Amino acid sequence: MDKIDIKSMTKQELEEYVTACLGEKKFRAGQIYDWLHVRLVDDFSQMTNLSLALREKLDQNCRITSLKIVRKLVSGIDGTVKYLFELPDRRVIESVLMYYHHGPSVCISSQVGCRMGCRFCASTLGGLERQMQVSEMLDEVYAIQKDCGKRISSLVIMGTGEPLDNFDNVVTMIRMLSGKDGLNLSQRNITLSTCGLVPKIYELADLDLSITLALSLHAPNDEKRRQLMPIANTYSIDQILQACRYYIEKTGRRVTFEYSLVQGENDSLEDARELAGRLAGLNCHINLIPVNPIEERNYRQSERAAVERFKNVLEKCGRNVTIRREMGRDIQAACGQLRKRYLKGDR
Repeated sequence: MDKIDIKSMTKQELEEYVTACLGEKKFRAGQIYDWLHVRLVDDFSQMTNLSLALREKLDQNCRITSLKIVRKLVSGIDGTVKYLFELPDRRVIESVLMYYHHGPSVCISSQVGCRMGCRFCASTLGGLERQMQVSEMLDEVYAIQKDCGKRISSLVIMGTGEPLDNFDNVVTMIRMLSGKDGLNLSQRNITLSTCGLVPKIYELADLDLSITLALSLHAPNDEKRRQLMPIANTYSIDQILQACRYYIEKTGRRVTFEYSLVQGENDSLEDARELAGRLAGLNCHINLIPVNPIEERNYRQSERAAVERFKNVLEKCGRNVTIRREMGRDIQAACGQLRKRYLKGDR
């Protein structure tokens, strides 16, 4: 009999399970939930305020999903930490810990692999293997918090995978992580990055969450975007921007547009002016990202001078823009790079 993934249960689901299936009082669910999502234990024997009989019953019927650190790389440049985690089925995923002035921030994966096919991303080279469970995404945060010994202050769902392609699990994870019965991480400190699954952006906007939406745009027009991102064959930039306007209207939150600069592809001054025009009137922020080269593609990172010129054009057009600070470059901190090398046998 497969054991139940108890860490993926919401508090309400756990209450129903404890009373209906285990024959225990409802308050026991609150105790178990606290052990799992506040004290972050990974063994039922550690739940010392439960009776031995209940602990044994839980152990017989349930499992606590815990990720194993397969590899951990620490940047000598900025202290960024790259984790390679092994999941219960022995598949591996990546997470990153970054230190900012406001506190530690974690970037997590939402899928094992990815099927979006973005040309410049290492995460998508092997396609999608499977969806990640709620418990697995939560434990990316929990395992890193336990390992670094500091409370995580912000979360970015921007690692391997398309979060909106694992919609229900990602939303449940966000609600549990930000709930007062869990780590109580402010939703305003959670960012979800998407390549632009338009129907799911509308669905997300209607959920009464206060997270930040980051849209991976990477091109000023559909023709160039189709060359970089296959999803552009399904949804046009106009459709994406319309969905973003709806998100802004429903949530009151500013949208971030991620723009990876690829030398000779999307980094000209004309591209910058066209991008500025596209985003006119939107409550948004533009995050310029010098692309991380991968060996399977011949894309090159834009030169620093070209990045600065691109930024200056946007600012002269009145757009709010920053250049993303590169972190962990010496430890393959870009999405998918470490996992790819590990799977190729370079351990």
